[in-house]
Amino acid sequence: MTDHEIVIVGAGFSGIGVAIKLREAGHRDFVVLDAADGIGGVWHHNVYPGIAVDIPTTTYSYSFESNPSWSRLFAPGAELKRYAEHCVDKYGLRPHLRLRTKVVKAVFQEDGDVWHVHTEDGVVVCRFLVGAVGPLDQPKPPDIPGVGTFAGRTVHTARWDASVPLDGARVAVIGTGASGLQVIPEIAPRARHLSVFQRTPIWVIPKPNSRVPRGVRALFRRVPPTQSAVRLVSTAFAEFVMTAGVVHHTRLPFLVRFMERVCLRHLERQVADPELRAKLTPRYAFGCKRPSFSSTYLPTFNRPDVSLVTDPIQRITEKGIVTGSTDPATGADVETLHEIDTLVLATGFAVMKLGAVPAFPVYGLGGVELGRYWDEHRYQNYEGISTPLVPNFWLMNGPYSVAGSSWFSVIESGSRHIVRCVTEAKKRHAVRVVVKAGPHDAYMRSMRAKMRHTVFVQPSCAQANSYYFDRHGDAPFVRPVSGPRLWWASRTFNLDHYTYTVGRADAPVPVPADRKTAPVSTSGGAA
Repeated sequence: MTDHEIVIVGAGFSGIGVAIKLREAGHRDFVVLDAADGIGGVWHHNVYPGIAVDIPTTTYSYSFESNPSWSRLFAPGAELKRYAEHCVDKYGLRPHLRLRTKVVKAVFQEDGDVWHVHTEDGVVVCRFLVGAVGPLDQPKPPDIPGVGTFAGRTVHTARWDASVPLDGARVAVIGTGASGLQVIPEIAPRARHLSVFQRTPIWVIPKPNSRVPRGVRALFRRVPPTQSAVRLVSTAFAEFVMTAGVVHHTRLPFLVRFMERVCLRHLERQVADPELRAKLTPRYAFGCKRPSFSSTYLPTFNRPDVSLVTDPIQRITEKGIVTGSTDPATGADVETLHEIDTLVLATGFAVMKLGAVPAFPVYGLGGVELGRYWDEHRYQNYEGISTPLVPNFWLMNGPYSVAGSSWFSVIESGSRHIVRCVTEAKKRHAVRVVVKAGPHDAYMRSMRAKMRHTVFVQPSCAQANSYYFDRHGDAPFVRPVSGPRLWWASRTFNLDHYTYTVGRADAPVPVPADRKTAPVSTSGGAA
């Protein structure tokens, strides 16, 4: 016997979304595993000062579960955490949660067509497995010599510690991506001096982070179609300006140029010093790297107690950070020690890398480990969800899955794909479901053909240091289609692109020798 028909790994919004749709379709025998002691994924782990959603919350929610209570246009992280809790409670997911359960690997048993999901507490046996760990899960430490030798306090934004000393301290922040852009303005007024170490500047879009008036929130609660209309308009605007410009860059280059002009004008208005502005100006095309919204980040560098350091970091020592430069008069190499008390790593996440996608080793047909195969042979995935190498397995947020202007449109499309497959498998009494090689390969040919029209082929993208790109030079993080195209594909892909193997429901299932039992948490807190 199996422990559960379906195991979902990850209790962030992706895992929650899949679980909701499985229940709605009548699939109740599933469990959601997560290593954390709470739900919400990135919104559970990320609690650094200034944490907030970086797209308008008018689109950052499930389309079927609008939240009329967002306090701001860009809601703070705590509200996203509460929204996750609300969804889990409303849709009855508490009995399906097993928290504090870290998955260390998953092995497909070909003789029984089941998965052995190995956790730190034992093995869970299931028929179908869904990987729903988000791409912004594993903090990426900087590849800098001596990073572990610093004698002061070190903290990563993705695993924030509120006890880290900031007030009156000499603080350094390494990283100027989306998390750095949020945390830097919050830290600056508290520090004695703040040094920001920038490798690559970020395109910054003006952020109208106005409060949502109480009357508007009341209107959204009483007349839900009004909020749906706002969502539709904001999504359409973001889709046109950002997604269309990036995906169809060769056809619509003016959209990227327009956004670059908007960002440059924003920079000019907010930073007075032309030399400083030059350092903060990206040298790559808008869209090569994820841009972000802010109206407080750039002015921070006008403060006399904030330094922007663009010289390359050579190493980190017990006392601080050593940078290197060239003396313009003599041409000699010069090293400078920046002494600090506290080191903040805003260096983002490991995304399209071995060990990150999938987030745990997944062994499929013939013992092939999926992550290692992709790392060696390029990332690839049918409809961004499944692979011929691994039966009974679907990966949310996998290669070529992210499209459109809202993360939730990606979640809902992936969930729909998975539910259609599981439902079809049960209808056919199938014990094995695997996408065929032909449709998979045709899909990947179409993806690579579409990539030729995106901004990612611009030579300037090589300077972006973007997590969109992998070591092969591909940009597999992005699915180069529009949001509506993603929505349509999840509803219309041919279910016969999969092979369904029928088997006896009472056939013996291989049971692991080290199997342990662990009760499912129903409290919603730590399991």
